[in-house]
Amino acid sequence: MKRLTSALITLVFYLVSFPFPIVAQETASEIIAKMQEQQRGQSSYINMTMKVIRPDWTRTMQMKSWSKGTDDFFLVLVTSPAKDKGSSSLKRYKEMWSWTPSIERTIKISPSMMSQAWMGSDFTNDDLMKGASVVKDYSHKLLGKETVHGLECYKIEMIPHEDAAVVWGKVLVWVTTDGIYNQIKVENYDEDMYLVNTLNCFDVKEMGGRTMPTRMEMVPADEEGKKTVMIYNEAKYNQKINENFFTQQNMKRVR
Repeated sequence: MKRLTSALITLVFYLVSFPFPIVAQETASEIIAKMQEQQRGQSSYINMTMKVIRPDWTRTMQMKSWSKGTDDFFLVLVTSPAKDKGSSSLKRYKEMWSWTPSIERTIKISPSMMSQAWMGSDFTNDDLMKGASVVKDYSHKLLGKETVHGLECYKIEMIPHEDAAVVWGKVLVWVTTDGIYNQIKVENYDEDMYLVNTLNCFDVKEMGGRTMPTRMEMVPADEEGKKTVMIYNEAKYNQKINENFFTQQNMKRVR
């Protein structure tokens, strides 16, 4: 009886002290990995509109993009306006190329070119082509939680590894805490820790079987009146796509 009483006291003490199951807290790296999977899945197809906005003019482009794997294969194609139609950019593992049909020329994108603007926009080659892996090329630190655009988010600091060929000296990322892991805001800093640009993500809605932001705005720091807006028109994820789709030959003929 004494043993039974002692066991009951121990059980009651445990239930009072630990009324709910203990859940291991996610690490910053796990959150970033889930964010990347939410953005791209095992494969993706996106039909989108890009608007480059300047104080005295606006330029609009229609584009399509395909990806396979988390950061191995990526292809983006401009479908309009007519003067840029057929221009494409390709990433295959760590190598990248751009194709300009008007001059029938393929250019290999070197690491030094990754920080350059893509097609005159506020997105860099690295931003659009995902040249760096946010999972493999950075260390991650959870700084806490903040509300951004009305959504509670994890705030995560990403610092590049010394041997990583990346554009930024530091990146701050805000990822939703709702279990969907949507990227809501990004701040990119140079090697001197000066803010270069900020990406804000809006209009969260269902698309391609996922709930996700469908409008992204890249705003350069200290350049008033300038920004580039990316709007998703259609999205498909985890569709079957062969690695042979991502070749220099195909980037010239894909439609």
